[in-house]
Amino acid sequence: MTALTSEQALTLVLNIIGKVAPDTAAELATLDRTIDLWEELQLDSMDHLTVMTRVAEQTGLEIAERDYAQLRSLDALAKHLSSLSR
Repeated sequence: MTALTSEQALTLVLNIIGKVAPDTAAELATLDRTIDLWEELQLDSMDHLTVMTRVAEQTGLEIAERDYAQLRSLDALAKHLSSLSR
């Protein structure tokens, strides 16, 4: 796996959320990257788990479950993925 930039990680996460919760597609394009995306998009814990699992599968990066609570905004998630991929 090559290193992911924050922008690449952001694109990946948005694509995965769009597949997990297709009804959020219109909101994803204009979503504030600093807010709690799970709350804003009204995604439940199973959606959150599915997104995190698919991110891990597609990147080969292991995201510790203990980190999930801190990875609630797009910026936080993209930054974390970028740092893991280095």
